[in-house]
Order: sequence, then structure tokens, then C-alpha cells
Amino acid sequence: MSIFNRPHYRSDVTNFIDELKRQKPNLEAEQRAGRALLWDKHVDRSLQEEYAEGEVPQQPYVYQTQVK
Repeated sequence: MSIFNRPHYRSDVTNFIDELKRQKPNLEAEQRAGRALLWDKHVDRSLQEEYAEGEVPQQPYVYQTQVK
């Protein structure tokens, strides 16, 4: 038997995902909506620059008391 004539292998995970998509056809749309809710946001570059300018440099060891 040639390696090209073998039956196509499908993993259990692939079969599960395909079955889940058949049961819930709008699953991908729900996933995209959830992602847009948390991740796909417009970034205001001017605000980012202001935040970066306002950062205070951290000392090498955070818990070290400052000796003056």
C-alpha cells in the first residue's frame, strides 16, 4: 500500500470540533464577538505616549529601602 493511498486520518479532537460546529453553527461568530469585546480595541497613540511619559523608573530591587 502506498503512503498516498491510505485512508485520511482524522484525530478525535478534529472530529469533536467538527461535531461542535455542526451542533452550533454560530459558534465562530460568537467567538469573534467575544474577542472583539476584550481584545480588538482601537489604540489611542497619543494617550499611550502620555502614559509612557508619566512612568516612574523602578529601582533594581523593589523592596530595598532608599538610603539617603
